[in-house]
Amino acid sequence: MIDWYHARRVHCVMRFRRVWIVPGIIIMTVCAAAGQTPFEQESGIEGVIMVGPVQAGPISADAPASKPLINATFVVANENGEVTSFITDEYGWFRSLLPPGHYKISLKGKKGGPGRFGPFEIDVAPGKWTKVHWECDSGIR
Repeated sequence: MIDWYHARRVHCVMRFRRVWIVPGIIIMTVCAAAGQTPFEQESGIEGVIMVGPVQAGPISADAPASKPLINATFVVANENGEVTSFITDEYGWFRSLLPPGHYKISLKGKKGGPGRFGPFEIDVAPGKWTKVHWECDSGIR
């Protein structure tokens, strides 16, 4: 024999669940898309800047030829002028968020004298982080 009370109750519960499934899926999709969009569109440059030689004269086989360029401020410019700047850390590492385009990176305040610290030219692609390893010339001979 069919228990009409329980059959009716199950039908109402199932209909209530179906009503919330579609909006729930839409909300989850929007939240997931909103969370992923900034990461997919980020672009810029990251890497290490080294300087060498570290001493004048001949270098022994076990001595490093270069060392990280620490706490150095570099200016990032495009054809319209300065866009941003960044400072290297104690390992010579840096990361700079940039929109896609062509850039020139050089040591801030460097006007002349010994050593070459850029300019380095780089192209940044949309949605990509361009990795670099730049070697600066200390001018020591």
